[in-house]
Amino acid sequence: MGRLTTHVLDTAKGQPGHGITIEVFRLSGSERQHLITVTTNSDGRCDAPILDDDAFTQGEYELVFHAGDYLRAQGVDANEPRFLDVIPLRFGVADASQHYHVPLLLSPYGYSTYRGS
Repeated sequence: MGRLTTHVLDTAKGQPGHGITIEVFRLSGSERQHLITVTTNSDGRCDAPILDDDAFTQGEYELVFHAGDYLRAQGVDANEPRFLDVIPLRFGVADASQHYHVPLLLSPYGYSTYRGS
């Protein structure tokens, strides 16, 4: 069965992004349905798939990474408001029987993502 996973890496420190809150939404037009809120573990991953089985369906999703809270906790010196605070990532799932891995590579002034394996 398909599933949704993520992994956060702090590229500035070369370590996993631990303790990052991630809100998960299903999108339908202009509507956002909150599905779950998860937190990354010491390896920058979630302890279980974010969504799987019947909860993971074809459609559009949004992961909202609360990166600013993590950066503050890491003692990163930055002016307020921070350049990066809340990072929304929207993506589509065409085939919910597949594994969709959506990692976030994070630093205080930039981020990137991709569909991983």
